[in-house]
Amino acid sequence: MALRPSQIATGESRPRFAELNNLASEKLGARILFATDDWFAVAENLLKDSEAEWREGEFTKCGKWMDGWETRRKRKPGHDWCIIKLGVAGEVAGVDVDTSFFTGNYVPRVSLQAATLTKEEENLIPKRKSEMGSEALEKDLVAVARLGSEKWQTIIPITEARPGYRDTCHTFLPSLCASTRYTHLRLNVYPDGGIARLRVFGRALADVSQVSPSKVMDLVSLRNGGVCLAYSDAHYGHPRNLISPWAPVNMADGWETARRLDRPSILKEGADGVLQVAGWEWALFKLGLPGTVKGLEVDTYFFKGNFPDSCRVDGCFVSDEEVPDPALDGAPWLPILPSQKLKPNAHHDFSKKVRDIGVVSHVRLVMAPDGGISRLKVLGTANPSVCSASSSPSSVLISKL
Repeated sequence: MALRPSQIATGESRPRFAELNNLASEKLGARILFATDDWFAVAENLLKDSEAEWREGEFTKCGKWMDGWETRRKRKPGHDWCIIKLGVAGEVAGVDVDTSFFTGNYVPRVSLQAATLTKEEENLIPKRKSEMGSEALEKDLVAVARLGSEKWQTIIPITEARPGYRDTCHTFLPSLCASTRYTHLRLNVYPDGGIARLRVFGRALADVSQVSPSKVMDLVSLRNGGVCLAYSDAHYGHPRNLISPWAPVNMADGWETARRLDRPSILKEGADGVLQVAGWEWALFKLGLPGTVKGLEVDTYFFKGNFPDSCRVDGCFVSDEEVPDPALDGAPWLPILPSQKLKPNAHHDFSKKVRDIGVVSHVRLVMAPDGGISRLKVLGTANPSVCSASSSPSSVLISKL
């Protein structure tokens, strides 16, 4: 893959909201429902979970092959836009407009609008034909106009985007309405051009009216509103991957830390078979709904020479304003699962060893001494009646400690 030339380094860091879940993930089920133009590259590329790529010297019948959404150079009134259905309904804390490899053809400006649509309203959108070299027909523009999407809530006003050089390709934009539940977005580009990826960071909001107090569910799942708030290390893979609802595809689709430098020169194990090490890594999660934990499952799929020796899970119940310190043991943390040995590339069902500590709002997964875990499931029954007041995802997110 060709390297992009650099411009002047900006020194910018990723904002806190970029630690949250991507609600516009293709794997999560996000879809493009409508686009005004797909000339050089179709809008579906925006939702790919992979990073954008460059293919040197490759051309299509419509022009240079590009890994993103690129519209033709507009030669009539208006601007281009598309409608995105989120993979799960939820709060949007902010977005990343990624223009990777779009350097002389990136979109100059963008804005984002949002709405919560019923199934009947969504059905007003004409069936999409995703095809390079195409544009929306007049009859389709008339049909989609019945939605009045140009009047949806503006969550990101018109803002300048940046060229797709490696140090300017990410434009992080916070939402103006981070605590409102949305199902659909309208991405506006002014007036035309290309975007490689659109990441929509936030958290799902479960429909409490559909939650049965007797049904066992995965309380930490992304789909049910779980979110990673903080972690000790994510050198190779982010712990938010642990709560993805799809099966892991490789090591990158999990949480993997660097090798701890404080591990002993010669390893020894205790009477329980667990290695005796001083250090450990942790990840803190807020459950989608508070609940009582009935079971725990930990997977190390794809981690064969780099799985942790052991893990444990702690829990507590606190309000959003009282986020527990995940780096320290003791109150309010209580052990849900004592330290357990792990195996490489395996599924571990620890449900029979779970301790009932009452209603839990947050859990902490601890691995020792380091390594990779692919998935975590916290199985239990939800108790929506004890939910604290909703907070926006960016307000409950804390810094990496």
